[in-house]
Amino acid sequence: MQVIEVAAGLIHRDGRYLIARRKPGVHLAGYWEFPGGKREGGESLADCLQRELFEELSIRVDLPIPYQIIRHDYQDKIVELHFFRCTIEQGEPIPLGCQEIRWVFPEELTRFTFPPADRAIIQALQRDSTGAVR
Repeated sequence: MQVIEVAAGLIHRDGRYLIARRKPGVHLAGYWEFPGGKREGGESLADCLQRELFEELSIRVDLPIPYQIIRHDYQDKIVELHFFRCTIEQGEPIPLGCQEIRWVFPEELTRFTFPPADRAIIQALQRDSTGAVR
């Protein structure tokens, strides 16, 4: 079965994370996610994240720091999500490649509908927010 590698940004500012809602007509339309996208051939995951965030949100982020990898089996494919912590270095996010965006506190993440693959990362962020330094 095909494995799709995805880089996703845990973009944080003032204790909140940036989340994006997927556009209608795409896989998992209407679900919320941490912004990012599919890795292209010959591209590092960090480069992929930088490219995707610029294409989708018109922002440049600092050097992405690896946070966690989650592998999820869908019926027709396997998705390997590489989550990176990062902050915005340049620009203000604009929802170009998504329906809408929001800044939310970790404890608010469960109020939004995320794909099943994101549940573990949400739990980790909520755990980290109770005592971790950001």
